[in-house]
Amino acid sequence: MNAGFLERMVEASRERARQAQQNLSATQLKRRVDALPSAPSLALSPAGFDLIAEIKPASPSEGNLAEQALDPARLAANYAAGGAMALSVLTEPSRFGGSLGLLRQVAQAAPRTPVMRKDFLVDPYQVLEARQHGAAGVLLIVGMTGDDNTEAMLAAALGCGMFALLEAFDGHQLQRARRMAERSGARREQALLGLNCRDLQTLEVDAERFERFRPRESGAHAMFAESGVKRAEDAAKLAAGGWNGALVGTALMRSPNPRGLVSRMLSAGRKGRVSP
Repeated sequence: MNAGFLERMVEASRERARQAQQNLSATQLKRRVDALPSAPSLALSPAGFDLIAEIKPASPSEGNLAEQALDPARLAANYAAGGAMALSVLTEPSRFGGSLGLLRQVAQAAPRTPVMRKDFLVDPYQVLEARQHGAAGVLLIVGMTGDDNTEAMLAAALGCGMFALLEAFDGHQLQRARRMAERSGARREQALLGLNCRDLQTLEVDAERFERFRPRESGAHAMFAESGVKRAEDAAKLAAGGWNGALVGTALMRSPNPRGLVSRMLSAGRKGRVSP
C-alpha cells in the first residue's frame, strides 16, 4: 500500500456518497431512517472484556479472506452465538469486497446483536445510510477528515440512536477522539474509543503499540484494541493491560471454528482482566 491509499479511499468514499445523494436526498433518507424501529442497543459486559467480531470478505494486505464461499448469515450467527458484543461489517467495495447489501444481510441474520458499519466514512449522509441498512453503529476514523466533520458524523449517529467507535492510530489521535466523545455527551456504551495498531501506509502491524498505551488514561470511555489480535492469549494480554475489548477480523475470517474462537477469546480476556 503506498502513501496515497488513504487519500484514494477518502475520495472514493466521497464519490459514493455523492452518487447516493443523487438517487436519494439527505432529507428523504432522514425521513426513512426516522420511520425505522430502534436499533439494538450496545451493552458492555460487566465481565469487563468484550469482542467486536468482524465480517470482511477481503483485505488489501491478505486478499480474499473467505476460505470457502462467504456465508455472511451463518458467520454472523456463529459470531453472535460465541458471545460477540457486536458485529463489524466492511462496506468498502474496491479493496475490502464489502457492500451495503452485505451489511443488511448481517443485520437481518443477527437481529438482536448490534451491527456496525466499517468503512472510510466522510459524510453524515453515510451514517444515515448505514442505519437504513440495519446498522446500530458506525466506525469513524479520527484524523481522516477534519474534527468538525467527524463530530458531525458522531452527532448523526447519536441522533439515530446508534453507537460509534472512534478509531485512532496513535496517542495524539486517541486524545482527540476522547475529547470528541466527551463533548458529544455520549454515554460510555454510545462512544467507544479504538486504537488500531496497523500502519495504514505500510500495512505493518505493531502490536507493541497496545503495550505503549495505558487505556486507563483515556478517561471514562471503553477502549478497544484493533488489528493484530489472533489468539485467546492475545485477548488475555490485552485485558491484563486494562483494555476493555478487541475488534477481531482476519483471525475469525480464517478460523475453521469462528464461534469457538470468539468464545475462547472472551473467556481468556475475562479471566485475564485486572481490577480498575
